[in-house]
Amino acid sequence: MSERSPAPGGLELVEALVNTLDLETGADSLDTGEGRARLGLTEEDVPAARELRESLRVALLAHAGHPPHRPVTPLGELLAAAPLVVTVDPADGSAALAPAGADSLTARVAAAVAQALVAGTWSRFKACEAADCHWAYYDRSPAGRGRWCSMQVCGARAKMRRYRAKES
Repeated sequence: MSERSPAPGGLELVEALVNTLDLETGADSLDTGEGRARLGLTEEDVPAARELRESLRVALLAHAGHPPHRPVTPLGELLAAAPLVVTVDPADGSAALAPAGADSLTARVAAAVAQALVAGTWSRFKACEAADCHWAYYDRSPAGRGRWCSMQVCGARAKMRRYRAKES
């Protein structure tokens, strides 16, 4: 839905996961082999990926000041199952977070969230406030008060609804 540029760093993976479901049409790219392959998933991984996706969506809605769209497993509980370790490259001394065990989607998301926390970008990662959208986007507005994934689509619809409500 969004014409915005992708979220920075590892948040691009999180954005790609959250945006696998189009709430307006119900289309879920995790239902397709191509959609699963983009995230490195098998068909057996899909239920856990969907649970993670909706927990992430709740966190992103909270960043935008909105209540959960539905009850979900808390994101912290899901990410706790994917411990991370700090790796240091002996050649150049650079450090990075990496999954402590298997390189699962949950572990990759946990590393992305941790890196976003360190970079200070996590709180600007939000979900569109439109109830039929909730698309993930990175808020690059100067004040960090973006509300919609797309001002031209979701923002325009919200403004038109408010206008029509005043006219009635």
